[in-house]
Amino acid sequence: MTAMPDAAARQAPATLVRRILLQGKYEAVAMLRNGEQLILAVVLPLLALIGLTVTPLLDGLGGSRVNIAVPGILALCALSTAFTGQGIATGFDRRYGVLRFLSTTPLGRPGLIAGKVLAVLTVLALQVVVVSVVALFLGWTPPAAAWLPGLALLVLGAAAFTALGLLVAGTVRPEATLAITNLLWILLGALGGIVIPADRLPALVQGIVHYLPSGALGAALREAFLSGTVNFGAALILLFWTVLAGAAAIRWFKWN
Repeated sequence: MTAMPDAAARQAPATLVRRILLQGKYEAVAMLRNGEQLILAVVLPLLALIGLTVTPLLDGLGGSRVNIAVPGILALCALSTAFTGQGIATGFDRRYGVLRFLSTTPLGRPGLIAGKVLAVLTVLALQVVVVSVVALFLGWTPPAAAWLPGLALLVLGAAAFTALGLLVAGTVRPEATLAITNLLWILLGALGGIVIPADRLPALVQGIVHYLPSGALGAALREAFLSGTVNFGAALILLFWTVLAGAAAIRWFKWN
């Protein structure tokens, strides 16, 4: 008789927090095991970092090449993981019925989305570590005061890009999601103010770039990691995109 409560306790369902943690772990491992996403998330940003450090493209911006390059590369990591990587993964999960199945389990739709956000933050943290180690080896010297505002802005940027990625993945076909997210990764990476500051871009796009989440995140991280200050205008733009894309995803996301 005394063993029954112990058996019931062992069979008690997992809490929502534990379900979210397990889902986040699964999603993060799946992203890291995907060779294509690993190239997009780590290899290409590192190649861009080395390329910007050894070429004169960023000369004349008031700091060493690597100091100017690293904030943009961290922003590129957020774009790669939160928008392109998560968008593609969610789009194909939707195609194969994974989203519809998981949304009917005790995890629920909110838990599933929370797990995806947790996975993005986990992979992004690993990206920050890898990029920082390589950048320090290349001579990166960020001020100590830069880390707190820099990482906070990076998380805000990741939230904006995650919301945009889920919006695309939940409203168009998976093949279209693949094309849109990869195309935008190229366009925003090259002309969106992430890697290259807006004042080095063609005059035609300079006026627009500041209001894009890519341009806002790039500018905010450069200011944070170069001077240790917060660009509140850029932060408000990122918050605006997070709320707008998040509301649109909630309204129009299709689970099947």
